[in-house]
Amino acid sequence: MGRQCAVEIRRERANSCLKMAMSKLSLHMPMTLDQIAKEALALPSEARALLADRLVESLDAAEVNRLDKLWAAEAKRRRDEVRQGRVNTVPGDEGLAKVRRSVGR
Repeated sequence: MGRQCAVEIRRERANSCLKMAMSKLSLHMPMTLDQIAKEALALPSEARALLADRLVESLDAAEVNRLDKLWAAEAKRRRDEVRQGRVNTVPGDEGLAKVRRSVGR
């Protein structure tokens, strides 16, 4: 229950941050795609994740299907690299620990 509350609190904080950033964007319209990206990348990581989710959800079904196929092809390519010994694998716990260190958690 405590973890779920923490997730909800972070989501609310990200939502708040995203709303504030969006209101700021509307004051400076029109913006180029590069300007929007720069603003989005300046958001805290949780707000960026929420924004990414919203952007993906906004794609039409055909585009989502195309992206799913691209990700499936990428997953197969990576699987084949591992099976053929072309890449070195890292144990899951070690990989997650490295990611957490890099994002400061």
